[in-house]
Amino acid sequence: MREAKYISRVRPSFQRVWLGILLLVIGVPLLYPVWLSVSAAFVSDAPEGGFTLYHVLLVFRDPALRGGLINAFLIATATTSIALLVALPLASLSAKRLFPAKGFLSAIILAPLVLPPFVGAIGMKQLLGRGGSVNALLFDLGAIDAPIDFLGAGGFWLVVLLEAFSLYPIIYLNLVAAIANVDPAMEEAAINLGASAWTRFRRVTLPLIRPGLFAGGTIVFVWSFTELGTPLMLEFSQTTPVQIFNGIKEMEASRQPYALTAVLLLATACTYLIGKFALGRKGYAMLAKASTGAGPKKLEGWKGYAAAGAFVLVAGIALLPHLGVVCTSLVPHGSWYGTIFPPTLSIEHYEHALEHPLASGAVKNSLAYAGVATIIDVVLGVLVARLLVRGTVRGRAILDAVVMLPLAVPGLVLAFGLVAASLRWPFKGTAPEFLTSALGFLPVGWVTWVRDAPLAAVGDILGPSPNPVPFLILAYAVRRLPYVVRACAAGLEQTSVALEEAAANLGASKFYAMRRVVLPLLGANIAAGAILAFCFAMLEVSDSLILATREADYPITKAIYTLSERLGDGPNIASALGTWAMAFLALALATAAMLVGKRAGAIFRG
Repeated sequence: MREAKYISRVRPSFQRVWLGILLLVIGVPLLYPVWLSVSAAFVSDAPEGGFTLYHVLLVFRDPALRGGLINAFLIATATTSIALLVALPLASLSAKRLFPAKGFLSAIILAPLVLPPFVGAIGMKQLLGRGGSVNALLFDLGAIDAPIDFLGAGGFWLVVLLEAFSLYPIIYLNLVAAIANVDPAMEEAAINLGASAWTRFRRVTLPLIRPGLFAGGTIVFVWSFTELGTPLMLEFSQTTPVQIFNGIKEMEASRQPYALTAVLLLATACTYLIGKFALGRKGYAMLAKASTGAGPKKLEGWKGYAAAGAFVLVAGIALLPHLGVVCTSLVPHGSWYGTIFPPTLSIEHYEHALEHPLASGAVKNSLAYAGVATIIDVVLGVLVARLLVRGTVRGRAILDAVVMLPLAVPGLVLAFGLVAASLRWPFKGTAPEFLTSALGFLPVGWVTWVRDAPLAAVGDILGPSPNPVPFLILAYAVRRLPYVVRACAAGLEQTSVALEEAAANLGASKFYAMRRVVLPLLGANIAAGAILAFCFAMLEVSDSLILATREADYPITKAIYTLSERLGDGPNIASALGTWAMAFLALALATAAMLVGKRAGAIFRG
């Protein structure tokens, strides 16, 4: 009753106005590019236009494009399957058992989150190249007489393994929470009925943890299905994301890239719906969640060490790319070839990473882009969270869905849509005739300005003098807004409305109460959401690789990719940049976790 009394002070009409404004400000930059990505694939090449399925059907008729789609699906399926096989037993051990060094190992197992998979590909090249550590080890053991071309022969499986051991923590986080909430009485009842361990898992545990399995598995599947950086870095080009990337420069002359993007998005949506039907169609309720009194059981003797060994083994495999990146950044150029370990170490590449024009410029650019995007996200995030938690107006569920949609829309699709938007009015071309007609009451000069691409000087991606900065900031802000909204909403839900009511009873305006009461109480939540949004914007891959078309505007991830492809010490400097980014993100995640506790991990949950 107290909360309703306070909310009634805010007129429903005022809430409706804010709801409409927020839907426009957040929805248009997200939905318009996605619409362009999809709709252009169904427009005929004829002068009069018209609907057609020709371009989409051509994707399935062309062997190369069809093969790319099949490979993308197989990569996502294999990646999700391996990640699940790795995460499920570890999550079960973490939630139900105590073993030596559990706290430390539970943190180390999440370490792959601090490095984008495509950066780890640099380390894998060094480890698995013809003159890499693995071949050197096999030579020393006498197992081979000639080097094995791991990179050339195993492109598909290298992509799968690298992505699986980078993304399994997302499934792990979801499953730990789901398994920990399983009521022990359910399993005890199955034991009393004589059910075996496999039967208990299949008939009791698995149905109860299905929501967590679906949430984590969906994120990993969509991520790996649309992942651009890892196959691009490993030169595995027979996959749809890379084919879209390579076709961007043909967007003005061909509808094939649009068709590929539409098929990718439709395939993602269909896969999500199938998974929702298979894993989320039916809920299983428990009378109670796991009680703290039950507690995890301690594993004694060799069982405890075996459990710890499983964590060590997975963490060791998962951290190999990180180790390869760090070692590559520490060796002088050309000195680590044909040996198992680096012969010498040096920090010169870290110095070059701060002095190299491309590297140092990229760091400054990423700081600026991510900083502006985070400020936008914080302002919008606080407003959205307040309306969602404290508001009463109908339609808030729509706003919540629109805000969270970027977690489901692949970054590749959004980036491609922004490129498509840059080729249309108001950035290029002329305004629709109905718009110029509707503005006929304005002076002729104003109508001319509106008609002839009024934002042409603001941003451009594929032109002769590109300026992708506004599009990069927009993409970063749209993609990371959910993090800030969820963090602020969690804080508001845990903050008593009685404090705001007391301020209102003392005559404080809503703005004053917001500034002096609400924002200070939400400080930790806002800071945590902003830190996560900033750091993941700094390391955004698909948006950066596609939108940054001019070297002077490259962010960190595009600079890492470009340097890794250059001869000489380019890969070493790229590795140094990747190591800086890895350390930066690790520090940020630790800070966010310290500010909001265990809720920081919820960002990776569906």
